[in-house]
Amino acid sequence: MSRIGKAPVLIPDKVDVKIEGNLVNVSGPLGNLHCELRPEISVVKEDNKVILKPNNDERKTGALYGLSRTLVNNMVVGVSQGFTKALEIQGVGYKAAKEGNVLNLSLGYSHPVKIDPPAGIEILVEGNTKIFVKGADKQLVGDIAALIRSKRPPEVYKGKGVRYVGEYVRRKAGKTGKK
Repeated sequence: MSRIGKAPVLIPDKVDVKIEGNLVNVSGPLGNLHCELRPEISVVKEDNKVILKPNNDERKTGALYGLSRTLVNNMVVGVSQGFTKALEIQGVGYKAAKEGNVLNLSLGYSHPVKIDPPAGIEILVEGNTKIFVKGADKQLVGDIAALIRSKRPPEVYKGKGVRYVGEYVRRKAGKTGKK
């Protein structure tokens, strides 16, 4: 059985959690999130804690138990603190700029790459090489960051492209001359 699932999810002061069957609604200062959990997991709110319990002892239920607890915890953290993914652009002439709400990337193509973020996601550009994706929904923040990175992933010879801050890119040696 999951040890992660056994830990209760603590609810901060500014966060409100409503449970209707297996539908969990979380609202806070940064927005509202909801998630429908699997029927194998029961959810109960006690005082300022959300407690999850498995309904049977099957192996699949044990796996869903920890996942369900993590999903609820991510919603609570998201509406209270939010999530951030940081990306950096490396390469001569590669840059990012914001035009209103749209992210405009110059990544060496013949055209600029424009990304319009969905509702609930904020994109910030620092300098013209650092990009920050912020939002309450952890999965959506990660998806948008991955979308930005996919427009020009780092290449292995010079390391040019869009990468996560702190990401290690394994470098290859270039061609060697004939003898």
